[in-house]
Amino acid sequence: MVNDITDQNFEEEIESGEGLYMVDFWAEWCGPCRMIAPVVDELAGEYLEKGLKVGKLNVDHNQATSARFGVRSIPAVLFFKDGELVDQVVGAGPKAMYESKVLEHL
Repeated sequence: MVNDITDQNFEEEIESGEGLYMVDFWAEWCGPCRMIAPVVDELAGEYLEKGLKVGKLNVDHNQATSARFGVRSIPAVLFFKDGELVDQVVGAGPKAMYESKVLEHL
């Protein structure tokens, strides 16, 4: 399951949460974002039972959170563990690249 993350619910969903949260910063007009969307969805399903939570944040509609974490290029996938930013991947890449980050931090 992939959650919709916004400026309004970011603190409640991510910063107050426990475990690993992978957040995909994206935009509708971004081709590479559309390329990695199925990968993000696959990882959400494959690692749900192991405790991975996944969210997507539209940078056009949630500029405060994007600015707060210095997201200037998309796609950007940020990894939060127990509410703290622990890793990130900027740009589109193969599933293995994102999966290695998930496994490293789970």
